[in-house]
Amino acid sequence: MRRYKDEAAAVRVYTVCDESRYLIVRNVPAVGCGDDLLKLFASYGDIQDFKPMDAEDCEQFTDVYWIQFCLVSNARYAKRKLDEYAFMGNKLQVSYAPQFESVSDTKDKLEGRIKEVFSRLNPGRSKGRPTVHNSGDSSEASLLSAVERAGSQHNQSTLIEPPITRVSSNQEYFPSQSMNQTVNLVREKLNKIQSSTENLQAGPVPKKTRVDNRRRI
Repeated sequence: MRRYKDEAAAVRVYTVCDESRYLIVRNVPAVGCGDDLLKLFASYGDIQDFKPMDAEDCEQFTDVYWIQFCLVSNARYAKRKLDEYAFMGNKLQVSYAPQFESVSDTKDKLEGRIKEVFSRLNPGRSKGRPTVHNSGDSSEASLLSAVERAGSQHNQSTLIEPPITRVSSNQEYFPSQSMNQTVNLVREKLNKIQSSTENLQAGPVPKKTRVDNRRRI
C-alpha cells in the first residue's frame, strides 16, 4: 500500500477570472459556530460581509457560509490557508464565488492584477532603483547603441598601454649594494626601451652606406 508521502500532490490552477473576493465555505459543522468561523477568516483580512446560506444544498449536519472580503488578495490568502482546514472536526471546503461579482468588482480585480504583474516585472521600482521605460523600438535601439559605444570606448582605453617614463633618479633605496645594482639595471633597461620608442615615433633611421673594401680581380 502506498504511503501518503508517496502520493502525487493535487495541483489546482486558478486564473484571475476564477479568483474573487467572494468565498463560499462548505462543510461547516452545524453547531452554531458562525462567530468562531468569522473570527478565523477575519484573521486573514478585513471582511465586508458574512452570512449563512440557508438555501444552499449541503450535507446533513453541516452549514454553508458566504464571505465577502474587502480585498481579493486577502480572499486568495484565506482560501489557500483554510481550504481543507480542520475546523471543529470537519475539513472546511473553501471555494471562490465570482458569480456574485458586479461589473465594478471585476474591473477592480483586473486592474489590481495588472498592477501586480507590473510590480513583478519591475522589481527595481520597489527597491528604489531607477527603471528604464522603452517608448518604442527607436528608443531601445538608441539605448543599445549608446551602451555598445561606451563598451567599445572602454575596451579601447584598456588596450592602450601607458607610456613608459624615463627613470633618471640615481638615488639608492636599499641598504644592500646588490639590490641597488638590480635597481640600476632595471633603470637602464627602461631608459633603453624609452629611447627606442622615441626613435620609432620620430621616424625610420636611414641605413648607413657600406664601403666595399673587397679587392677587385
